[in-house]
Amino acid sequence: MSDSVPETEIPAEAREAAEAYDPAAPAPLNVPRTPTGNVEVDAQLDRLADTDHLATDGHVEVYEDVHRGLRDALTALDARPGPPVPTRHPTAAPQ
Repeated sequence: MSDSVPETEIPAEAREAAEAYDPAAPAPLNVPRTPTGNVEVDAQLDRLADTDHLATDGHVEVYEDVHRGLRDALTALDARPGPPVPTRHPTAAPQ
C-alpha cells in the first residue's frame, strides 16, 4: 500500500478561474437599493452602484458625490413654496 496521494488533474477551466481570481479586485456588494419614489434621490442611490467597479480608494469620491446630491435634493425641498398663507380681509374685524 502506498502512502502517497495520487495527483489529480485540475480541469483547465477551474485552473483559469483560480488564476483569474484576485481577492483585492473590486467586487459588487450586491446591496439592494429600494426606489424611494423621488427621482433625484433614486438617481443618487443608483450612483452608489458605481462603487461596485472601483477599488476601495475610489469609493470616497462616489460617496461624497452622492452625499452632495442628497443634500441638494433636501435643500430643494426646503426651497419649494408651501401652500399660500391665508390673509385677512382688510374689512374683517380684528379678533
